[in-house]
Amino acid sequence: MEQRSIALDGPAGAGKSTLAKKAAQHFGLIYVDTGALYRCVGLYVLRQNVDSQDIFEIVKLLPDIKIEMKHDDEGIQRMILNGEDVTDDIRIPEASKYASDVSAIPEVRAFLLSMQREMANKYDAILDGRDIGTVVLPDAGLKIFITADPEKRAYRRYLELKDKDDTITFEEVRDAMVSRDKNDSERATAPLKAADDAVLLDTSELDLQESFFALCDLITGRFGL
Repeated sequence: MEQRSIALDGPAGAGKSTLAKKAAQHFGLIYVDTGALYRCVGLYVLRQNVDSQDIFEIVKLLPDIKIEMKHDDEGIQRMILNGEDVTDDIRIPEASKYASDVSAIPEVRAFLLSMQREMANKYDAILDGRDIGTVVLPDAGLKIFITADPEKRAYRRYLELKDKDDTITFEEVRDAMVSRDKNDSERATAPLKAADDAVLLDTSELDLQESFFALCDLITGRFGL
C-alpha cells in the first residue's frame, strides 16, 4: 500500500500547525511539527547564552541536545528537550528568532533531518515546516504550500501568544515575523519556498474551518480518504 506522506510548507503564522493537527486527527495520520524541532534547538542555544549567530559554538552544542516527540492523551504533540517538556517555552518570540537563525546552519539541519524522515517512512504522516516538500520529503505523496497575507499571519500569531503573555504587543510579533520571513526566505541552506509540484493554499480570506475544509479536500482528492 502506498505510504501516505503529506508535506505542508509555508511561512510563520500561515496556520500550518493548527491545520496539520486537525487534518492528522481527522484522517488518522501521525502529525510531525518539524518547526518545533528547530525551536527546541534554538531554545537550548538561548538557554546556554550562546549568540544565535555563533555557528561554531552552536555546532559544538548539538551532541548535548536530545529531542523527543511524544503525544498526550488527547493526541497533542509534546516536545521534550533533554527530559523537560518545553512545548510552551519554544513558542516565545525570542525562541522563535533563535529557531530561525539556527535553522540556517547546515549542521543543525543535518542533525534533525534523519529524525524527520524516519517519522515519514514509519507512519502515514503529515509533516509541516519550511522545507518539507523541497528537502526533507521531496517524494512526498502530496505537497502543499500554505500561506496568507503577512499582516493577517502576524495577527493570528499575536492572538495565540497573548493568551500566554499579556504583555506582548502586536508590533513585537509582527516585527519578529517579518524578520523570520526574511531569514527563512534568504538563507543559503534550504530556504523557504514552494516545491515546484506543490499545491498553493492561500488562507488570507478563509477562517479556520474554511481552511480546514480546503486542506481536507486536497488530501481526499490525492489519497481517496
